[in-house]
Amino acid sequence: MIILKNIVDKGTDMAGRTVTQDDVAKEAGVTRSMVSYVISGNKSRAVAPETRRRILDAIEKLDYRPNKAAQVLKQGDVAFASKSIGVILCNADVFRRPYYAEILAGIHAQAHENKYSVRFIRFFDELRDPVLFNKLISQEEIGALILVAVDQALKSEEDRQIIEKIRERIEKTVCVEWKYDGLSSVLFDRQEAAKKAAQYLLNKGYGEFVYIGQNDERVEGVAQVVHENDGKDDFYAGEAFNMDGGYDSIKKVHEEGNLPRAVVCGSDEVAIGVLCYLNEQKIAVPEQVAVISIDNIEFSEYTFPPLTTMNVQKYSMGARAVDLIVKDNAGQNENAFVITLPVNIVERKSC
Repeated sequence: MIILKNIVDKGTDMAGRTVTQDDVAKEAGVTRSMVSYVISGNKSRAVAPETRRRILDAIEKLDYRPNKAAQVLKQGDVAFASKSIGVILCNADVFRRPYYAEILAGIHAQAHENKYSVRFIRFFDELRDPVLFNKLISQEEIGALILVAVDQALKSEEDRQIIEKIRERIEKTVCVEWKYDGLSSVLFDRQEAAKKAAQYLLNKGYGEFVYIGQNDERVEGVAQVVHENDGKDDFYAGEAFNMDGGYDSIKKVHEEGNLPRAVVCGSDEVAIGVLCYLNEQKIAVPEQVAVISIDNIEFSEYTFPPLTTMNVQKYSMGARAVDLIVKDNAGQNENAFVITLPVNIVERKSC
């Protein structure tokens, strides 16, 4: 039989001796409750910076580590998991994409700032396994879930049923970079971003242009500008998601003898592929073909020429998703909280 009052949150020192919060308190010259406040991140009681530093120094010196088993027994599985966040990505390719790396950086940094932990990062396809789904999507495992660009993975009614099951199990579920009816979300307006990019080209005197990129709301944004200015309906030159796609799409357009005066790219990665092909063919940018994009990843500043692009607040999307969770604003249905972050033009040399 386990006697709960005898269980202490503890670690071990280098010699294998048990190190408790009492040891940390003695080393730092403070009370045990003060140590507990600092370790748990409890903000209901202010701790002086000097005192906090003494406690942290004592923790490092004594090699103190919280005992997870003891915390679970004292708090209960659900309470212990309440400050753990799960992250679901649309697919494994996200790890190779600098755009999503910034979103994940925002999630991790804001979670750390608020004493939350990222319990796992998984891919949507994995949730089709019912055993793994039941293990991960549980209040005993996580207190909140962030779904990053999962709209790209929803291919069937069965996939949407997975989202519905998530909603039933995890109240604090936040979509990042997309929206799902009844869930909280943090995103940018893809249509508005593409519209602003196309309008920028028009204002610069590029009357005819094509779009290469994702087949989503961005197409509608470009179409709106084209139609308002009596343009042709054949502005959509090709679907592309990455550099290879951008390269292949502009190559096809060029080989068909339809080289445009300007190109709106759905993402910076697509634009980098477009620029690569144009540079290989010694087609001057922007003198012969102007290029504008959406994202403003770090690489866009170092292309040749540097890429003019719509800045998307990638890091902030991740951080604001965590904020919704921490502040208990990540509701559902009528309590769903939707944050749309604005975009702005970053003018460089490509158009």
